[in-house]
Amino acid sequence: MAIDPDHQKIRDILKAHHEYWKNSIPLIASENLTSPSVREAAITDLSHRYAEGWIGERVYPGNQYFDDIEDLCIKLLKDLFDAPFIDTRPISGVVANLTIYTAFAQAHDKMLAISIPVGGHISFGPNKAKTGAFIGGTAGAVSRLDVDYLPFDRYGLNIDVDESIKAIRKIKPKILQFGASVFLFPHPVKELAPVAHEVGTHVNYDAAHVAGLIAGSQFQDPIREGTDTMTLSTHKTFPGPQKGIVVAAHDNFAEKIKTAAFPGMTSNHHLMHVAGLAIAAAEFKKFGKEYSKQVIKNAKALGQALYERGIHVVCPEKDFTESHTILVDITNFQNSIGLGAEVEQLLEKAHIVANRNLLPWDILEKRNYRNPGGIRIGSQEITRLGMKESDMVIIAEFFHKLLIKRINPDKIAQEVTDFRSDFQKLHYAFDSLHQAYDFIEII
Repeated sequence: MAIDPDHQKIRDILKAHHEYWKNSIPLIASENLTSPSVREAAITDLSHRYAEGWIGERVYPGNQYFDDIEDLCIKLLKDLFDAPFIDTRPISGVVANLTIYTAFAQAHDKMLAISIPVGGHISFGPNKAKTGAFIGGTAGAVSRLDVDYLPFDRYGLNIDVDESIKAIRKIKPKILQFGASVFLFPHPVKELAPVAHEVGTHVNYDAAHVAGLIAGSQFQDPIREGTDTMTLSTHKTFPGPQKGIVVAAHDNFAEKIKTAAFPGMTSNHHLMHVAGLAIAAAEFKKFGKEYSKQVIKNAKALGQALYERGIHVVCPEKDFTESHTILVDITNFQNSIGLGAEVEQLLEKAHIVANRNLLPWDILEKRNYRNPGGIRIGSQEITRLGMKESDMVIIAEFFHKLLIKRINPDKIAQEVTDFRSDFQKLHYAFDSLHQAYDFIEII
């Protein structure tokens, strides 16, 4: 039977997409690869089903087996993050943040977070930081919080502790939000959380970017350092399906979070991804510490190799990073290539995928997100592909040839394709769903 032309067109586009990524160096700091086991779980019959509500309290029937899956998923995640309560129903990291805002604040309450220009996430912005549909216990339109920004050391790329203590005591925010989308160094949770608690502030830590490093015991431990809750997405340094979760330090936060998650912020919560997340959590129990160590080693090695080749990686005095991310100042290429958008496009032509990003001092130079002065690079996906420190030197050389020597990007693309041919197998993962099941049975 002939394939419908529209179906064939979609298949051709998907094939081209996969072929491009198969032959590229993926350096987007907010992405990762799921294992075949996670993918297999995600295409089961669960993708057709609804399970509104909590385990054992569903609005829909037919969920006796899914209840077992979500219960297991929560148990695995509780063990990884050493926390008494976890809600797996947010469908993204943004929805996890909105769940916290809804549970612990009301419309026009104050929130303190780092600003977008210095690395904060868009869900911290005044037009995005919103409570959900149940404001003050009654149904209503989504309403925003009033957001003030934590004082920030633009050149040390971290929160200014002394000035932030003053801000917390002066503003007395309802929520103090740690975390970032440019997250190079641990935030001063130990120093600021006690001050926030003194003035009755709920402390949340957005771990979307560093969740895997936290679960692998290679970054800070926010729950132990004093945060009340932690939100995260599950597909960056934690290599699971695209989803979000909320972690709580105390059981007494559970009911507020559960009500905010449903019916406040979610209806159906993508059951197939809960199943995939359970598999990813089991994988991380087995491979996570080794993986997260290598992620950081690779980020540091790539930062050093780029720096040695004349590419301006920020914070060389702090070894560039303590996470998966490095930030590159590309303003020295402004006259020869352009700024963020032009450099991003040139890299993409060479099959090197890294996104343009604001530098913390861009706003002082009147540059904006459309064409900023920086490029953000992440090591988590290339580590998943099996790359080590020596491979970071090769990647840095591609950057050098492209940005400084100005070699044709088509030539570099062929070199990248040849390089990637040795890195087609996924590492730190189960080889099959059966292997995942066997491991889960053991634990």
